[in-house]
Amino acid sequence: MVVAYHSIFTAYGFWLPNDPRGSWSDYIRRYELLQFGNATKTIERRSHAHDEHDDALRTSAKDALRYSPVVFNGVQARSIARGFAKAVERTGCTIHACAIMPDHVHMVIARHHYDVEQLIGRLKSDATHRLCLDGLHPLAWCAAPGGVVPSPWVRKGWNVYLNNADQVYRAIDYVSENPVRAGYKAQSSWSFVMPFRG
Repeated sequence: MVVAYHSIFTAYGFWLPNDPRGSWSDYIRRYELLQFGNATKTIERRSHAHDEHDDALRTSAKDALRYSPVVFNGVQARSIARGFAKAVERTGCTIHACAIMPDHVHMVIARHHYDVEQLIGRLKSDATHRLCLDGLHPLAWCAAPGGVVPSPWVRKGWNVYLNNADQVYRAIDYVSENPVRAGYKAQSSWSFVMPFRG
């Protein structure tokens, strides 16, 4: 039985649908990316982040994107956290760990009556809304006529189903240590993070 989820969702341009290490995508929506290969769908549950791959090809594909890849700074991360807090308040979900990285987010989320994909959509939506309210949306300069701004997030994410307390504790440790492993300062617990009680 699913107890919680380790969810990873990324900023625009972080992991492309034809990334040589594999992706979550079934197809490529942007014509300019097709020259770099078809979608590299994988169903494996392990991380492919450190797999050997053609880095030059991946960089060239990113250069073909409509916008530059989104990289959040510390001020934007705090704004995103305020958006997440609003989503937690509105949905009643429980988050046991959260790391807001420059180009992706890791979370451990307790099982909820919403599907996890729907819940992640809420979290991303409220974070984007907060970025706009704070004047910090990284793609604000790309606003279309009428003020519609592109999302700073990719459409989907990756969710690992956690079936027991040991798996949840391991995921929490992984998420908590993620910023330090990447060379950033440890993130103090965000206000919306609740301890896991097993």
